[in-house]
Amino acid sequence: MDDPSAKRKPKAPRAGIFLAIDAWIDSSLYEAGFRAREFWESMTIFSRRFRVSGWRRAVIEVLSEGFTMGAAGSVILLALALPAFEETAGNWRQRDDFAVTFLDRYGNEIGQRGIIQRDSIPVDEMPDYLIKSVLATEDRRFFDHYGIDFMGLFRAMSENVRANSVVQGGSSITQQLAKNLFLNNERTFERKIKEAFLAIWLEQNLSKKEILQLYLDRAYMGGGTFGIAAAADFYFGKSVKDLTLPESAMLAGLFKAPAKYAPHVNLPAARARANIVLSNLVQGGFMTPGQVLSARLHPASVVDRGDRKSPDYFLDWAFEEVKRIAEKSGVHSVVARTTVDMNIQKAAEEAVEFNLRQYGKEYRVTEGAVVVIENNGAVRAIVGGRDYGASQFNRATKALRQAGSSFKPYVYATAMEHGFTPNSVISDGPISWGNWSPKNYGRSFSGRVTLATALIRSINTVPVRLAKEHLTTAPIKALAEAMGVESPLSSHKTMVLGTSGMTVMDQATGYSVFATGGFAGMRHGVTQLLTHSGQVIYDYDRDGPKPKRVLSEKALSAMNSILVQIPEVGTARRAALPSIRSAGKTGTTQSYRDAWYVGFTGNYTAAVWLGNDDYSPTRNMTGGSLPAMVWQRLMTYAHQNIDIKPIPGIDHPYVDPKVAEKAAEMEQKNADAVDADLGRPPILSSVTTRTLREMGKAFQDAPPLEAPTGPEELSKL
Repeated sequence: MDDPSAKRKPKAPRAGIFLAIDAWIDSSLYEAGFRAREFWESMTIFSRRFRVSGWRRAVIEVLSEGFTMGAAGSVILLALALPAFEETAGNWRQRDDFAVTFLDRYGNEIGQRGIIQRDSIPVDEMPDYLIKSVLATEDRRFFDHYGIDFMGLFRAMSENVRANSVVQGGSSITQQLAKNLFLNNERTFERKIKEAFLAIWLEQNLSKKEILQLYLDRAYMGGGTFGIAAAADFYFGKSVKDLTLPESAMLAGLFKAPAKYAPHVNLPAARARANIVLSNLVQGGFMTPGQVLSARLHPASVVDRGDRKSPDYFLDWAFEEVKRIAEKSGVHSVVARTTVDMNIQKAAEEAVEFNLRQYGKEYRVTEGAVVVIENNGAVRAIVGGRDYGASQFNRATKALRQAGSSFKPYVYATAMEHGFTPNSVISDGPISWGNWSPKNYGRSFSGRVTLATALIRSINTVPVRLAKEHLTTAPIKALAEAMGVESPLSSHKTMVLGTSGMTVMDQATGYSVFATGGFAGMRHGVTQLLTHSGQVIYDYDRDGPKPKRVLSEKALSAMNSILVQIPEVGTARRAALPSIRSAGKTGTTQSYRDAWYVGFTGNYTAAVWLGNDDYSPTRNMTGGSLPAMVWQRLMTYAHQNIDIKPIPGIDHPYVDPKVAEKAAEMEQKNADAVDADLGRPPILSSVTTRTLREMGKAFQDAPPLEAPTGPEELSKL
């Protein structure tokens, strides 16, 4: 019998296996380290052959650091360039083939847009001295640089420092074209970076002649004209091919500030500017002193255009509306009858300029925008800035600025649609919504207040509490959009206090719903489009969208009963109109960057914004101060000689006599200035006008007198 123990094979202990593995790892690591040291030593010995010392080493170090910084800079430049190159997407070369002649509401021609009824004149066919005048004044090294003229920039900086003011610009013609084609006139660092990249991009994609051609065809030349061909016809009544040297110098001087040097507005300033252009021709070596002498002695004269001033910001906005409408008809050369009222337009421009001149430095504010809409939906005036020649950026229709408390009526209107009333009581106390704890303007709380009191006093916590505990932000956003707000509104909780950006046009459109009885969809700037033969291709009354109710009568009446009290006893007492009841709401954003007043009567709705293009804060300017004063000055004029209509939901169009008395005192201080600045004689009040109309009607309705038939009856007379 075999011994079982003899057949068993001894098992290797596990510890031996682990020891073997450990030994293999150690030896492998040692071998790898040894090999690495050998490799490093050999590379060190090899690299010593290239080691330099002294001045050579300094050069190598500089080049090395330069390559490192260059790589990092290239990454940064690429990141900055991408947004600029996005502007070139699409067929940017194609010029709009629309040619639109605009008429005001009374049929008077007020301007043109599109091709401006002029074909482009090739650069080769323009007078040689015209091209030289432009180059000598705008970009002397145009044919020598690649989009950015660093030498010209340095020269301009030196001249500006020497003169202690801005006397020369450093932008090349290519940079100016990039701005005209793709960008706007906002003075921001981002815009300047984009402009530089786009200038280089244009130089790579266009020839110098093409760049110059586009620049001469696209630049704004004042008087509502775009392009040097249209300007030649407008100012001198001739083709650009027939321009003389004095006329060419005058046109070349317009590129810097077309509104300031427009010869039909200020001929002495235009001639002085033309004289500077002639000096530039000599200094730049383009012409001799003798060649320009005759032009100095015999300056250009212009065609008499009267005191015509185009409502350019309105025309830019209306042009987009015309293109949208006319695109369907296929007719691109049209006459557009618009809704603009030139008297109200001038009054709006004057109200902004007057108050900014008087109080701009005090409040540290430089810009303003206004939109006026009649309560039938017709846009009567648009002020997109103080000077269209200096900046064509339309702050009324394109600038998105925080609305502040002027957004609150949308919140309260939503609450009224959800069953609340002006007498509903809400707590004005501390509230937190997540990590957000809004405070009131005065950092105090009033306890339980009615919604009417909360809106009149512009309390912050109440609309936040309404949104958080009763409404949410979704229905507020939906109602604002239904009322005509086209700007993208955020659904974030802070939106109830007006943190979303809105345009002045949006504000005027939204508030007009309160003035039209709760109906939206009525805003329009074009009433008719006609061909040059008189065929009507669009009529707003026939083809325009129909109004739709977006606010119930109950909610409308509740809101208007509150809003009419804000100019009377609330935050907008400076906006109160003499003997006319109005309604509205003020708005002021954080750090006083934006100030609003949006108000309405039974006749008009107007939105006013004041602020700075660079978003810098003003000096404690609120919506109840300067914006309310602009609104009051404008609307006082707009309501002269018209029948005053009551505000929907408000029975009587006249205010408390005490309020009217205070407003009349304020208006009396400005009345003479208004009449003098607008060039109009004093205008009768609405009450006097209505009385005279009633007297006239009584005379018309009276029975006619019988003619006397004999001497005796004549003697009785």
